[in-house]
Amino acid sequence: MPTFQTSPGMRDILPPESGRWRAFQLVFAELVESAGYGQLITPLIEDVGVFTRIGEATDVVTKELYAFEDRGGRHVSLRPEMTASVCRAFAQHRPIAPWKVWYAGPNFRQEKAQRGRYRQFDQVGIEALGVDDAHLDVEVIALGWEFYQRIGLRQVRLIVNSLGEPDDRARYVEALGAHFEVAGDALSEQSRETLQKNPLRVLDSKRERDRAVIDAAPQIADFYSAEAADHFDTVLDGLRSLDIPFDVEPKLVRGLDYYRRTIFEFQGGTLESAQNALGGGGRYDGLVEALGGPATAGIGFALGLDRTLLACDDEGVFAATTRELDAFVVDVTGGAAAVAITAELRAAGLAADRSFDQRSMKAQMKLANRSGAAHAIILGDDELAAGTLTVKPMHGNGEQVTIPRTDLIDHLQRNEP
Repeated sequence: MPTFQTSPGMRDILPPESGRWRAFQLVFAELVESAGYGQLITPLIEDVGVFTRIGEATDVVTKELYAFEDRGGRHVSLRPEMTASVCRAFAQHRPIAPWKVWYAGPNFRQEKAQRGRYRQFDQVGIEALGVDDAHLDVEVIALGWEFYQRIGLRQVRLIVNSLGEPDDRARYVEALGAHFEVAGDALSEQSRETLQKNPLRVLDSKRERDRAVIDAAPQIADFYSAEAADHFDTVLDGLRSLDIPFDVEPKLVRGLDYYRRTIFEFQGGTLESAQNALGGGGRYDGLVEALGGPATAGIGFALGLDRTLLACDDEGVFAATTRELDAFVVDVTGGAAAVAITAELRAAGLAADRSFDQRSMKAQMKLANRSGAAHAIILGDDELAAGTLTVKPMHGNGEQVTIPRTDLIDHLQRNEP
């Protein structure tokens, strides 16, 4: 047993899986940058106050923050999500609106680790600040939907809802609270505890005991103002115009308290229902203001990398791949020539590797075969004296040939597998 191992809920991502992570982010970047979003990179550590604004009644704040005091006496936290960091950056730097950014990277929450859920977890996402327009909601949702299409997922369900304006939400929360209070012991003990913090959170319960009470709860749509109803109708009409399938889910509330009006979630059809959220987001008008900035509209989403890749595995899409080597250099003349040949191959855009430690011809050929390279480039004393190289195809029925060393690049490019 090694002396040191990763902490609970943390893990190493080894190749080739790490290459799939990078490809995931590249596909996302290409998509959203084509829509005008630029990359924002924020610190892993923020003042803890940045995150208490996301909802002091949420588990993210009350139970899961990696919060501590640094050596300067500052109360800080590893970021548990990125939207609050983006809004802090907007409040601090005051960029010209509309400000459209994307991000990728790890977040940290001290929660129970389980399949597709870790204490360090990566997300990609976008945020658009400074625009109060329902058509932007449509653009944001459509980009998330298109990303899942691009990586090959087909069993994705989009659910949407609206939490209305702040006054609408306040009246709804009051009605929910009254409904759940009347239910009393019909609710699970956990939901009765949640009720005291935020009645909306009770709607998130997946416990069988709570189902009947939740099903009988008031509907948020009954509390919409005319403005909120019009905004939501515009979003739904926009999704229909793009032929994006969706379901309106009145009980969708999302996990953070800063949302208002449009909220949405992408669910994986192959995952267990209790842990099937691949990502989601919504509007959070007011969060920038809460962080010391001007009153600013905002909307965005975050997509979970880990759980999305689990869904890809289930559907047999977006598999991990490695770049195959074009050549493996086998040099039994001391190794100095291998340095020059390998560098020449790489400079020409070919993928090349070599052996080290002056191993025997037999040992180097085993490494060449194990590497999966298309060709072995063999340099022995005879080749070195004659200024030639022996090229041995490692797959198929190609014939081994001896060529002038100066012809190596041209030969490989003409004989690509």
